[in-house]
Amino acid sequence: MSEGVLDNPIWASLASRHRALAQSVAGAARYPAQVAPFLGVADAQLADEALRALVPPGDTALVLGLAPAVGAGWELRHLTDLAQMICRAPLPAPAPAADIVELGAARRDDVLALTALVYPHYFRPRTMELGRYFGIYEDGRLAAMAGERMGMDGYTELSAICTHPDFLGRGHARRLLAFLANDNHARGRIPFLHVSHENPRAVELYLRNGFELRRDIPFWSLRRAG
Repeated sequence: MSEGVLDNPIWASLASRHRALAQSVAGAARYPAQVAPFLGVADAQLADEALRALVPPGDTALVLGLAPAVGAGWELRHLTDLAQMICRAPLPAPAPAADIVELGAARRDDVLALTALVYPHYFRPRTMELGRYFGIYEDGRLAAMAGERMGMDGYTELSAICTHPDFLGRGHARRLLAFLANDNHARGRIPFLHVSHENPRAVELYLRNGFELRRDIPFWSLRRAG
């Protein structure tokens, strides 16, 4: 699959790997609200009826990359440009991964508590249905985690890479990043991710660890009037 699918990652994901989760209408698709707040379109010139079928009055969806042209009754607001970064080759593993555990349903409450603290807004009660999540525990507490979100043939988005403030500076995020990136490479998938330019610490972490800037990609909010 061409790397160009990353220019419209939400639509590409909902049209492929996450097709079973997609709420789709005539060239537009979104995730259920309890999974993720994201909506994608196949074409900017989309029939208004398709958007109305997916976005109830007063609701807001988030769009990445290609945004629909909208008319009266909608507010399309450019929030920022995110750095879309890609890892084209496996990374040197910084340490043995024996203490990295998969975060399944039994650990869901730990994941929701950590993401509510350091990764708010985008992580929902059913977000873990999008992919696999892994973490490192210290003293019985989830110290850091990383997971998979959007995906399409040949590519996987890494997401929710975060560390509890009590456990910063111990290399947990770097180890989880390398572990999950290398695991995807072993499966024939190229890892990519999105990060705000307003988070230079995270950008630097990714640049130091094998990721490169692919492009700046626009991030939008799409609100239907109530």
